[in-house]
Amino acid sequence: MRTIARHASLTAACLLALTSLTACANDAANTASAGSGGQGDGKGTKVKIMVGGLDKVIYLPAMLTQRLGYFDAEGLDVELLSEPAGVQAETALVSGQVQGAVGFYDHTLDLQVKGKSVESVVQFSHAPGEVEVVSTKKAGTVTSPKDFKGTKLGVTGLGSSTDFLTKYLAVKNGVSTNEFTSVAVGAGPTFVSALQQGSIDAGMTTDPTVATVLSKKAGKVIVDMRTPEGSQEALGGPYPSSSLYMQTDWVNQHKDTVQKLADAFVKTLKWMSTHSASEIADKMPADYAQGDGALYAASIKNTLPMFTDDGVMPQDGPETVERVLKAFNPTIKNATVDLDKTYTTEFVKKAAENSAG
Repeated sequence: MRTIARHASLTAACLLALTSLTACANDAANTASAGSGGQGDGKGTKVKIMVGGLDKVIYLPAMLTQRLGYFDAEGLDVELLSEPAGVQAETALVSGQVQGAVGFYDHTLDLQVKGKSVESVVQFSHAPGEVEVVSTKKAGTVTSPKDFKGTKLGVTGLGSSTDFLTKYLAVKNGVSTNEFTSVAVGAGPTFVSALQQGSIDAGMTTDPTVATVLSKKAGKVIVDMRTPEGSQEALGGPYPSSSLYMQTDWVNQHKDTVQKLADAFVKTLKWMSTHSASEIADKMPADYAQGDGALYAASIKNTLPMFTDDGVMPQDGPETVERVLKAFNPTIKNATVDLDKTYTTEFVKKAAENSAG
């Protein structure tokens, strides 16, 4: 009887899982269909975009574009979804749950060597916006990536861009990837808690988490990549990070919709370049400040230098990313990457023309 009951339970579970998967697939297909009004879609074109952390300052253009009303102005009905790490946004994209992802450009290279064709269509940044912070307890012994050996290093998620960059900094400074432990701790309160409790010795994160760590005196900055200069020093060149990337086939089949997205995002980047951090903070959801508006505005100010004002891929940026990934990633190290297929400037250049006209 117990065996029969167990089989019945398993069968029911399988049917439930299958139903759920079918529902997800149908939902994605329906969304794509709604967003495929083709050339000349009208108002309300539906697009789902997964963001690797909506409240992270590095991905701020996503929510800001919505708050400024630029999606609506383009006749788009954009639903912004959030995952704690960029690698999860990537997964949502390639599985067809969403039509776009806001995350790091480096995922396009990683996916290409895995047989997936994905491209950045709007490049938000020319620096990572990432910061390596060491816990106050370990600040005396871990002063640079040269000291990573034997440490527990926090990243948002395994396989995430913070994981990629952490490994590169280690290898560049003579520490192999098997001489330290990467620990997935997310961002925000979970990162801060891990640092305070000793679950990690150091870790890579972004604002506003960086600002919170410093305000609580929980850690100290040892590598700052929030500016082009910081990127140059740590990585040897511009490092295009935050971007809107999409599956190439979907881009080619929905060019009108992609153009509208590019027009909206480029307007936002231009707006950001002419407004103060406080003015930007005022446009964001109140809860993003976590009760400290001044600290939130300061975190935006510290990160603003990473953003482009036109959405264009920075010169030599893709080459820097490829070099960084090849330094530690065995999958990419011996693979040939066609960088021209990892991004397009077609839509942002047209967006510039549209705004000028």
